[in-house]
Amino acid sequence: MATVGISVRIDMKKIDEKRIYKGQKGDYLDLTTFVNLDEKDQYGNNGFVSQSVSKEEREAKEAKTYLGNVQVVWTNGSVPQPTPRDGQPMQQSAPVANDDLPF
Repeated sequence: MATVGISVRIDMKKIDEKRIYKGQKGDYLDLTTFVNLDEKDQYGNNGFVSQSVSKEEREAKEAKTYLGNVQVVWTNGSVPQPTPRDGQPMQQSAPVANDDLPF
């Protein structure tokens, strides 16, 4: 089984406070993240995190509120290596191992 450790960094000022809701044990905000294990952007990020949107908002093509970025910081080594795109060299990025992780 592939295991991936992901670091998430968000800009708290971008949170739409109307989307925070009360739950039984606290206040919650639903988030969505997309992670691309095959590519990193110029800053080393593998994806982004945004506030979740409803089905109706998606169908109405409402803009997402992007809160920040995600970065793969650890793998157990079983994540398949990406194949390079035509004409592009393969990016070599060694996973950051953390022996303190419980798995």
